[in-house]
Amino acid sequence: MSLRERSRQLVESRAFQYFITAVILGNAATLGLETSPVLHERYGTALHVIDVSALTIFVVELLLRLFVHGLRFFRDPWNVFDLAIVSVALAPASSAFTVLRAMRILRVLRLVSVVPSMRRVVSALLTAMPGMVSIAGLLVLVLYVAGVMATKLFAHTAPEWFGSLGQSIFTLFQIMTGDSWSEVAREVMAKQPLAWIFFIGFLVVSAFTVLNLFIAVAVSAMEAEHRAEESAAESAAESAAESAAESASAADAASVPAQDRAVLAEVRALRAELRELREELKEREPV
Repeated sequence: MSLRERSRQLVESRAFQYFITAVILGNAATLGLETSPVLHERYGTALHVIDVSALTIFVVELLLRLFVHGLRFFRDPWNVFDLAIVSVALAPASSAFTVLRAMRILRVLRLVSVVPSMRRVVSALLTAMPGMVSIAGLLVLVLYVAGVMATKLFAHTAPEWFGSLGQSIFTLFQIMTGDSWSEVAREVMAKQPLAWIFFIGFLVVSAFTVLNLFIAVAVSAMEAEHRAEESAAESAAESAAESAAESASAADAASVPAQDRAVLAEVRALRAELRELREELKEREPV
């Protein structure tokens, strides 16, 4: 067995994945402990050694994966993600790279690429991005229209909240999140009693309708991702079963007389037709 095959078995083994997961979790705890001045002063050297050791393990792991997959390593977006995260951690500790050094905690995000369930969730969210961008555009449009209306209606009543368009949009965003919106509304209603119509209408449109669309799109994308995985698993199982059946049929055909081979050929043709009909029925199923 070649060195590359041995490296492949090591990298793809379950025990190695568990080890990398444990290192990521341990490194996350270490980076959190470093934020405590007392712990950093008392155990700073030990924490630094653990951090450097974890980074060394990550670098060795990436080099092994690069050795195993070659240039195909860069075709997998998760590999590129891991490479970017580790590269940030390798930035020098000079003042010019202080921000990058503070981003070492991003190494914890490697847990997303290691744990399959997290990877599926992120893939579903990325799939849902076009729909979420459209909803975000709709939300911005609602905020802008409501901001212009609020500025014209309440600028003189509550200038600290709606004195300008920027203030109005920020106040409406605060109202949309539910943060002390009643205090803002009651202050305006003390001088304009009918202002409740505007605030309740804005809350219904923004918080109860538009924001819930984000959740609907995300859930729909996750369901689609789950269905795609189930379909891929079923296709793989069917292909394996068909290959086994064809192998058995070929073995049987070699052992039967010549006059029965025509019957076997007809059986194979019927199987192919049934497979095509099954695929057509799946395509015609309503989404």
